[in-house]
Amino acid sequence: MKIYCSGIGGIGLSAYAALQQAAGHTVAGSDRTDSPLLKDLATQGIAISLNQDSSALPTDTDLFVYSEAVPADAPERVRAQKLGIRSISYFQALGELSEPYQVIAVCGTHGKSTTTAMLAKALIEAGLDPSVVVGTLTPDLAGRNWRRGASNFFLVEACEYRRSFHFLSPTIVVMTNVGGDHFDFFKTDAEYQNSYLEFLDRLPANGKVITHGKDPATRSLAEQSGREWINADSEPLLPLKVPGVHMQQNAQLALATAVLLGADRAAAEQSLRAFVGTWRRSELKGEYKGVPVIDDYAHHPDEIRATLLAFRQKYPTERLVCVFQPHTHDRTLKLYDQFVESFADADVVIIPNVYDARHDIETNLVDVPKFVSDIATRSNVEAIDGHSLADTESVLRTSMLREGDVLLCLGAGDITNLASSLTR
Repeated sequence: MKIYCSGIGGIGLSAYAALQQAAGHTVAGSDRTDSPLLKDLATQGIAISLNQDSSALPTDTDLFVYSEAVPADAPERVRAQKLGIRSISYFQALGELSEPYQVIAVCGTHGKSTTTAMLAKALIEAGLDPSVVVGTLTPDLAGRNWRRGASNFFLVEACEYRRSFHFLSPTIVVMTNVGGDHFDFFKTDAEYQNSYLEFLDRLPANGKVITHGKDPATRSLAEQSGREWINADSEPLLPLKVPGVHMQQNAQLALATAVLLGADRAAAEQSLRAFVGTWRRSELKGEYKGVPVIDDYAHHPDEIRATLLAFRQKYPTERLVCVFQPHTHDRTLKLYDQFVESFADADVVIIPNVYDARHDIETNLVDVPKFVSDIATRSNVEAIDGHSLADTESVLRTSMLREGDVLLCLGAGDITNLASSLTR
C-alpha cells in the first residue's frame, strides 16, 4: 500500500509513518519545516517534502493520512479529495493500525507520555515485545517515538483532544488523571471527564482499567465504567532517577500494568528504577556556565506545580529560575487563576511570550504584563516580562544567571529552542 502523510513531522504521525514503513508499505509525506524527526524518517527510506502545495502527493496514493494541524482546506487535503484518495486523520489511522492487537492505551491530562515510555521499557525488558507509539522520544526506544514488536501487545499513548482516543479499541486503559484541559474544545470539566467515561465504554466487558484509587475523579470514572479496575496506589513509590512524586506515581501505573500483562514484578521494579526520562520531560539538556538547564513540556498549571516541586526538592537551596512560555492564549485565559498561582516553588519567573499554536481559535489575547504582575503577587515570586524568546535569552546570558542557579524552561511550544541554544 502507498501511504502519504500530511504533517508527517508531528510526534504522533511520524511514529505511524515509521511503523507502516517498517511493515513494508511505501510511505511518503510532507511538513512545513525540517526537523530531527524528519531527518530520522528520511534515513528509514521515507520520502519527505517541505512543500505542501500538493505537488508532492502521488496520484497513485492508496491512503492519505493527515495531522489534526492540517486544515480541511489545505492544498494536499483538497487534492487528495479530488483524486478520490481515501483520507483519514492520524488518530483514525492509528485506530485502524492497532485494532487487530491487544491495545494498552495510556490516557490522562498529564503524565501519559512518561507513563507510556516507562511501561514500554518494562515490557520490552520483560521480553513481552510490544509495538509502541508514544508522544515523545525516549532512549529506551533507541531515541525514537515508536517500536514495531512481534507480540500481540500494542502500547499507545491515547490523546483526548477532540476526543481523538475514541478511535482506539482498547483492551486495557491506563488512566493517569483527568484534570480539565483543552477548553477550546471541551466547554466544561464535566464534558472533559465524560469524554474519558465514553472512552472507557469502548473497553470490552472483560477489559480492565488501571488508575490511582486515591484520586477521586479517576476512581469515580473507573467505577462508573463497570469494568474491573486495578488500584495502582497499592504499588510502592519506587525510588527513581527522575525527580518528583508525580514521576513515582507514573511508575506505579506502569508497574501495575506490567505485572498484569505478565512481567516479573521484581524485574519490572528494577527496570523502572533505571528509567532515565524522555525528551522534554524533566530533561537535563546540559549546562550554561555551570547552571543546569532543564527542558520540560509542562504547559498546564498542575504540571507546572509538579515539575517545580520536584526540582525544589532536588535543589532545596539553589535559586530556581523558571522561563515559562504559555501554550495558547485560550488555555492561559481559561485557566488563568490556576496559572498565576502555580509558581510558588520558583524564585524567578520569566514569561517570554505566548505560543500561538492555534491561531484559528485565538479570539482573546493574554495581557502579558498583567499576567506577569499577577504571577508575582499570587505566587509570591519575582516575575519578569521577557518580551520575546530572543530578549529572554539575552537577559539570561548577560545579567540573570549566576552560580548556584538552576534554569527550567517550561512549555509545549518553541521554548525548547531556548534550552537547546543555551546548552549548544
